[in-house]
Order: sequence, then structure tokens, then C-alpha cells
Amino acid sequence: MRSRQKKVIPMSNKIYKKPKKHYKADIFFLALGLLCGGLLITAIIYSWQTGQLAEWLAIVKEFLVASPFMSAILLMLIVVIPILLILLLIINSKRRRKFREIMFSWQEAVRLAAEQEEKERRAAEAEKEILPDPRFGMLNLLDTRSPVASGREARREIRSLSELCTCFRDFAASKLKLYYAMSDIREFIAGLSVSHILILQGMSGTGKTSLAYAFGEFIGNHSTIIPVQPMWKERTDLLGYYNEFTKRFNETPLLRKMYEAIDRPEIYITVLDELNIARVEYYFAEFLSLLEIPDPESRYLDIVTDVWKNDPKKLRQGRIKLPENMWFIGTANNDDSTFAISDKVYDRAMVLDLDRRSERFTVENERESMRAVSITAERFKELVAQVQEHYEITTRNERRLKVLDRYLIEKFGITFGNRIMRQIRNYIAVYVSCGGEELEALDDILCKKVLRKLEAQNAAYVRSESEALCRFFDELFGEGRMERCLRYIHRIERNG
Repeated sequence: MRSRQKKVIPMSNKIYKKPKKHYKADIFFLALGLLCGGLLITAIIYSWQTGQLAEWLAIVKEFLVASPFMSAILLMLIVVIPILLILLLIINSKRRRKFREIMFSWQEAVRLAAEQEEKERRAAEAEKEILPDPRFGMLNLLDTRSPVASGREARREIRSLSELCTCFRDFAASKLKLYYAMSDIREFIAGLSVSHILILQGMSGTGKTSLAYAFGEFIGNHSTIIPVQPMWKERTDLLGYYNEFTKRFNETPLLRKMYEAIDRPEIYITVLDELNIARVEYYFAEFLSLLEIPDPESRYLDIVTDVWKNDPKKLRQGRIKLPENMWFIGTANNDDSTFAISDKVYDRAMVLDLDRRSERFTVENERESMRAVSITAERFKELVAQVQEHYEITTRNERRLKVLDRYLIEKFGITFGNRIMRQIRNYIAVYVSCGGEELEALDDILCKKVLRKLEAQNAAYVRSESEALCRFFDELFGEGRMERCLRYIHRIERNG
């Protein structure tokens, strides 16, 4: 037989019982009244049957006529006192009911207070339960302290995108001894304004990684450099994974930097060094998809499948937000040891070709140029939004784009598409605001975004049509004006 466990009830619970209704006094007075009334009625009936009632009434009448005072007393005894007794009985009953209600309300309040105290006690006991060791190390540590950006000295304020380009070029030259052409700096800033993914490609030694690193130093927030590994295939290679054996999450530098960037004002730069040594569309696929979502507040990456009480505060249901203030800059080499970057990646990213070393130059105010600048991600987007909203491509170049689109559809079966057309408009607006020329910006982005699609066409056919395509560009935009596009077409012709 099972042993029954006696339920322990606190002694204080006794006062929570609903108070009993006490009717003894009411029953006593009612019985006494019925008894007296019964005796009086019995006496009257007996006197009436024996004939003595008339004699008693005659005596009472004589007595009352002879003594008015006694008549009043008798009347009081017969009428007034019973009425008073009845009133007292009613008043007493109401007061007793009111008292019971007050007692019940007080006891109910005591009961509710005791229940609340019991809940708090249970909550306190639950908090004292032994939790497993936290599976996130550095992320929990980041919750306890605020990240400290580098460069705490007084910084320069940036008022325009043109000033941003000039200051960045001078900073890289004076402090880091890195020299870049102004056109490269403009393409870099314009690329960041159009997409959160920027690909720097070109031959080794042209300063691809250094450019991204220098920009982090320039804005006072060190760039995070992630060397891509050849075996990477999925997002866990970038973000880390939960180890079932150690009960710990293997955090990566990128995961820690993403967590730090959430709800911070600074610009964060993440460099994927040699991003095409593995297939970008594999390990970076979820990032590419999330960056296409218009609402930045809806961009979340899965980290773990369950939730622990001691997980980092900024994780939501095991997911981490893709920060709106983080840009991904990938460096790419095109040789036999790397994979070709797919159109899916190129369509979503902006491209900067660094295929030459820039000449050294002298900075006028070298000491002032070494100072970092003060520009938040929000401020950068404000500057970009202002120029993109107010700048419009000239009517002549709009017409040229339509003619070029019809020619490419007819001859090669390729077209711009809405995404590329939007990127062209935004890119040109920012490039011009950085101090460049509209046709120069158009030459650059057409080469990288449109003519690149020729590589997926039949090589023999493209080679046979290359001369006609070059003549078309000269006739449409002016002879030799689209230098990059012409150079790119000739390169396809030679390699084809």
C-alpha cells in the first residue's frame, strides 16, 4: 500500500475559513416572542370560553377610565414596547450582517496577502535553483560591459560625403602610409552607400585588405578581419556551433562582433579575407538572403535551437539580429586556388577593382589628417539619403541607358533588371556627391554590373560581337569616354 502523505496546512490558514452565521440569539428572541404570544392567546381563549373575558374587559375599562396615567402605561406596554423590540431586532440583525461582511473582507484580504507571499517565496526558491553553466562565454561578458571604441581623442566632424572621401584618403596616407587614388576612395564610399556587401578584387599587393582595415581606423572602430577557410560550407563556419560534449557554444570573432554591434551607433566593418577561397554562396547564403529583407528589424540568424535562462540578453529565441550598422567587405583573388563568384553574389554586392598601385602623394596638414573622424552609421545613412533623394541622372544619360538596354537584349539577351537599375541610380548620386563625374560613375557601374553578365554568354559569340559592341559604346557615349567598359570588353575578347 502506498503511504499517504499528510498534507501540511499552515496554522495561519485557519483564519481564511468563511465565518459561520450565528442565528442562536435570533432564534431565542423569536421563540420567546412566540411563547409569550401563545400564552396570551391561550389565556384570552380560555377566558372567553369560561365567560370571564367580559368581566376582565369591564374591570380593565373601569381601571383605564379611572386612571388616565395607567392607561398610557398600559398602552405603552401593549403597543410601543413590542414595536421597539421589533425595531431593535431588525437593527441588531443588520449590524450583525454588516459586521460579518467586514470580517469576511478582512479575512479575504489576509488570504490574498498570504497567497502573494507564497508566490514570492516560491519565486525566490525557483531563483535559487542551480542553473547549468552558461553556454555562451564572451557574449555574456559583453552584457556586463560596454564596448570601448578606439581613438578617444577629439575627432573631426564630417559634414558631407565629399569631405568624408578627402579626409579618409589623407588619413590613410598620413597615418598608415597607404596611398589610394581618389577615384578608388569614391568607389569605396559609394559602394558602401548602395550595399552592405562590398567586394574588393584585384591582383595581390594592391591594398585590398589594407583599405578595409584603414577605414576602420579612420572611423575609430577597428575592423574585424575574418580569414575565410577553404572547407567552409555553411553559416556555422562563420557564427560557430553548440558543442554537445562540452555543453558550450564555440563562439567566433564574427559572432562576438555582431553581438557587440547590436544597438550601438558606430559603423562596424567586417572583412572576409579571401572570401572566394570557399564558395561564398554556401557559407554566406543566409546573410545574402537576410540583407534583401527591406525591414532591418526582421533580419535574424538562427544560433541555437532552444532557450536557456542564462543565455545572452540580446539573443531572441536563440536567434541573433543582423546589425544594420555592420558592413561586410570581402577581398577576392582570381586565380586557380579560388572559386568563381556567382551572379547571385555579384548582383547583391558592390564591386571595387583594385588592379593598380597608386602613386605616393603629400598631405598638406599631416598632423590634422591623422585624427579619426566622428561619424555614426545613422549619420552616414543620412548623408547618403540626402544626396540620393535630391540627385537625378541627367535626361541624356537616362536615354542612353534605355538605348543600351535595348541593344543588349537584342544582341546578347541580357538586361539590367530592377535591382541593378536601382543600384545604378543610387551609386551615381553618391559618386557625384563625393566629387566625381556622372559619366565616370556610369562607366564604372555598367562595367561591374552589366557587362559582367557577358561572361556567362557563349564565348565565341561574344568575341565575334566585341568590336561592334565597342563601336556602339563610342557612338552612344562618345569616343573613348567609357574607358572601363571598353577595357573590359577587350579583356573578354582576349580571354575568350
